[in-house]
Amino acid sequence: MIKVGIVGASGYTGLELIKMLITHPGFELTYLATTTGDTMIEDLHPALEGVLSMPVEKADKADILKHCELVFLALPHKASMGFAKDLIEQGIKIVDFSADYRLELETYEAHYCPHEDKAHLDEAVYGLIEYAREDIAKARLVAGPGCYPTATLLGILPFIPYIDTSAPLFVDAKSGVSGAGKKLSETTHFVTVNDNIFAYNPLKHRHAPEIAEKIEKLGGAKMNVNFVPHLIPATRGELVSVYATLKADIDPMEILRKQYENDRFIRLRETPVSIKNTAGTHFCDIFAATNGNALFVNAAIDNILRGSSSQALVAANLMCGYDEGMGIPVVAYVP
Repeated sequence: MIKVGIVGASGYTGLELIKMLITHPGFELTYLATTTGDTMIEDLHPALEGVLSMPVEKADKADILKHCELVFLALPHKASMGFAKDLIEQGIKIVDFSADYRLELETYEAHYCPHEDKAHLDEAVYGLIEYAREDIAKARLVAGPGCYPTATLLGILPFIPYIDTSAPLFVDAKSGVSGAGKKLSETTHFVTVNDNIFAYNPLKHRHAPEIAEKIEKLGGAKMNVNFVPHLIPATRGELVSVYATLKADIDPMEILRKQYENDRFIRLRETPVSIKNTAGTHFCDIFAATNGNALFVNAAIDNILRGSSSQALVAANLMCGYDEGMGIPVVAYVP
């Protein structure tokens, strides 16, 4: 059993990770922490009452070194790198949930803040599983992709060789409210969200440069990405619709079949996808269709599992030599 811990256990992604780790046959959950600590995990998450009783410490690097071989950093942007830079040097493997290691330096500093750990930025592996398995298996630092980039990239990357990259790429994305985290705001207030849907940060969201950067790095093409996220009145789930212009006639589903024929957590659908069928799982469901030179790609994931916690656990599995599906949820919350 490999000893693992979670720094940032109070959030939704931390809870999802705990739920998977308590039954994981290869990992022993030995450390839970938040920035404040001094509580019990069942008090933070009453759903765990009778399932797991464990103290939640105030995050401390010395305690992490004492208790963990691998640590998940489920922390906000700008906070993770403060922990990671010292832990890496001490031999702790890290899976980071934030944006701190997932972008090139210039992109990160243009959209977040000055980077405090440039020394390790280049060795971080972008944890989009289907495109980085071998690198993740050798990594000591994995940067979890954003939820919107995960669904978008899994849908669009197979088509990059066939797309007119001089034409804009349009990404229409919709997510459940859990993607905004636990902190209450006017935007996530029940009265605002219920019976409502609205765009936020259109064309300016920080996931747009992440999508563009990874299309260039993984797909070899520079593209003008126009990304518009929407909040929907659902707890979890994410639906992404991508629109592109083709430069050749293609059979889109055949391209997807060739790309993902060996990827068990990608499910190709013959009709447009639904968030309900992926809720509570690590699956990404994808559908694609064309109309002349217009390409439509539709992808659905659970935003806090495949978009965060289960993708992080798959990365940890690979880093530790386990099968990538070990402990990964596959049964959807249906109905």
